[in-house]
Amino acid sequence: MTSYQSQLGEGEGIAEELAESQRSISIAEFFEKNKHMLGFDSGARGLVTAVKEAVDNALDACEEAGIAPDIYVEIQEAGDYYRLIVEDNGPGITKEQIPKVFGKLLYGSRFHAREQSRGQQGIGISAAVLYSQLTSGKPAKITSRTKGGTDAEYFELIIDTDTNEPEIDVEETTTWERPHGTRIELEMEANMRARNQLHDYIKHTAVVNPHARIELREPSEHMKYERVTDKLPAETEEIRPHPHGVELGTLIKMLDATDSYSVSGFLQSEFTRVGGKTADSVIDNFRDRHFGREMSWTPPKSHEPADVARALDAAVANKGAEATAEFADRVADAVDGYERVAHHEFCDIVDDVADDIEEKHDVTFGSTVRENACEAGWGAVTGTGEAVDLGEDADEYEHLRGDLYAVVDEVTTTQKDDATIQGVADRLAPKFGDADDARHRLTRDEIREFVRRAAEATEEYDDATFGETARENVVEALWERARRVPDDPPNVNEIAGDRDTSSQLLEAMRETDIIAPPTDCLSPIESDLIEEGLRKEYDAEFYAASTRDASVHGGDPFIVEAGLAYGGDVEAEGKAEVMRFANRVPLVYQRGACATTDVVKDINWRNYNLDQPGGSGIPNGPAVIMVHVASTNVPFTSESKDAVANVPELESEIELAVREAARELKSFLKKRRSMQQRREKQDKLATILPEMAEKLSAVTDNEELDIDDTLARIMNNVLIERQRDGDTVRLVVENNSDRAAEVEITDIVAGSEPALANGDASVVEMDGEWFVKWSTSVSAGDEATLEYDAGADAEFDISVDGVEAERVTIDA
Repeated sequence: MTSYQSQLGEGEGIAEELAESQRSISIAEFFEKNKHMLGFDSGARGLVTAVKEAVDNALDACEEAGIAPDIYVEIQEAGDYYRLIVEDNGPGITKEQIPKVFGKLLYGSRFHAREQSRGQQGIGISAAVLYSQLTSGKPAKITSRTKGGTDAEYFELIIDTDTNEPEIDVEETTTWERPHGTRIELEMEANMRARNQLHDYIKHTAVVNPHARIELREPSEHMKYERVTDKLPAETEEIRPHPHGVELGTLIKMLDATDSYSVSGFLQSEFTRVGGKTADSVIDNFRDRHFGREMSWTPPKSHEPADVARALDAAVANKGAEATAEFADRVADAVDGYERVAHHEFCDIVDDVADDIEEKHDVTFGSTVRENACEAGWGAVTGTGEAVDLGEDADEYEHLRGDLYAVVDEVTTTQKDDATIQGVADRLAPKFGDADDARHRLTRDEIREFVRRAAEATEEYDDATFGETARENVVEALWERARRVPDDPPNVNEIAGDRDTSSQLLEAMRETDIIAPPTDCLSPIESDLIEEGLRKEYDAEFYAASTRDASVHGGDPFIVEAGLAYGGDVEAEGKAEVMRFANRVPLVYQRGACATTDVVKDINWRNYNLDQPGGSGIPNGPAVIMVHVASTNVPFTSESKDAVANVPELESEIELAVREAARELKSFLKKRRSMQQRREKQDKLATILPEMAEKLSAVTDNEELDIDDTLARIMNNVLIERQRDGDTVRLVVENNSDRAAEVEITDIVAGSEPALANGDASVVEMDGEWFVKWSTSVSAGDEATLEYDAGADAEFDISVDGVEAERVTIDA
């Protein structure tokens, strides 16, 4: 059978025929056929993704308006479909913006903003609308009321995938009980097979957003997560791009758009962390790349054939013998004072001396005379000019060879023999001497090429070895001796118009040490609120959290935080639970493709007293491990934003944050094990001592011993003993340990009001009982006493804080 392609190829106008079938597509049309890229690849996951996008938008809107979020999520069965309703108490959306926000992909306010936010591209909620209309054919229903508005705006709309524009079916005002906020209702083809992921998303969102109240109502369950703090996340400030974080195309675009004329003005006005000094450093590095540097040479000595004064005298004509001679001698004397001199430095000397001679001798040294003097004198300095008196055995590169030999010899090892060093210097000299630019103005790469060719020729013809390290040492030494040129850099328009020049500026920006971007564009959860969030949702025995200092990746600042919960009612069977977050958003899919998971698996949890079969992987036991990445640009692995990419800088900070929290867990578990061993020892003594005391009393015919006091002293415990003498009550704290004890005692007295003997304690009455509160610090080996009066009918119940229960013995 003849193929379509072969049939097309037989006739004329094939290109025109193919062109007729080609057309552009809108972004909405693209995602219509590739909805899996946004996390809508199945009914189960599509429902979770739609909830996520709506809740993320609600949280962002509330926080930007300074409102503590109240978010209501409801999932209803609606025949063959599921109905999703999400309401918030945010500031609402204006009538003009509602169709664009919900009915146009890539429409948003945060795409160009360099500050932390949950959403950024303007795809999420409109993608949920698109998925809804594709699977159910029904429009999205949106109700929104702005703060202070009398009525709410109501829309029913779909997305026209051919144009990526909203198509409005209903537009009207309506009443709504909420004073302000937004409600969206979507019907979609879905199922509840991903209920666990949905619950995880809601629960984890509550953990990292302790300032939010979130309610989820679904056909079979109803959950409420109350806020535990009224403290909203810190407001973020948008920052300008950092010089280390832009790419070439972006830089060219910025150069085209700026109002600045100079490079310095452009750098200071368009980038963060760039002031005058930093701009000067960037421009210096830019000059090195754009103009190169000028090689400096040692001035000729008296025994060498070159004579600067003679060369200048011959180059200057018709200025009078006295003026010419003084000019030549003064320039030669000035040059002789330099250890090394470059072409532009030599020409500056010529200009300075010429200005003085003009004024003194009333002659004119014009630009041509000065240029001739520079050329002739520079030839004498480098030993290559016409004024150099070469002998029969000398050559024009003799001075350069000697200079280069000293450089090569200084930076190579003692293992290089003199012949090898001389061979490299001999082959380098003509490359400088014959350079196209007589000023010896060269880039680092051009110097590197000179050295490479000289080294390879030496290895080939002299049977020597001159490796990469030696070559690079010579390159660096020559570059350090080269002088940065004073030429003004090109202006912004010139740079923007030349891709190579723009690339040179970009390389200069990246090479310059520049302070990391400011972090006021970020809003981390902070360790205390991480612990609060974990305590709210997990009834654990131990909590720890850490917030790292800001770091930078690709010019974008980021902060990593970690939290741990252990023991208590946390599930003890199987693997520990790992919670991943990015910009306060839970990541519930693609766990195995995420950098966070990889880092947690690679940590040796046995070092922190957790069970980890094989020494790698997620540890076992009753533990919750959470990691939060806050950044202006989180590097996700895909558009669905389900996993964080394996970026080395990010992985390093994740590991450090987790280890910080894990060290606290290790200390806790070590202490708990020590207390357990102490309890076991104390229990054994409590069994043995009474028997010993009874037998000892029987043998000695003495009264039975006070076992509590003895046990406390053997165990080095803090002993709290009650003594009564009539109405006088004494609480004696005896510290038998080797360290000070901060003891907080609450003695609950019933039946008689206590009267304190001094002001060391306080009494609070409540429901017919008196709470005697006493805090005291007792040094090792010392004791402290609280005394008060109480009637004979008084009853006591004592509690002790500040010291572990295993280190306290109470005889009261």
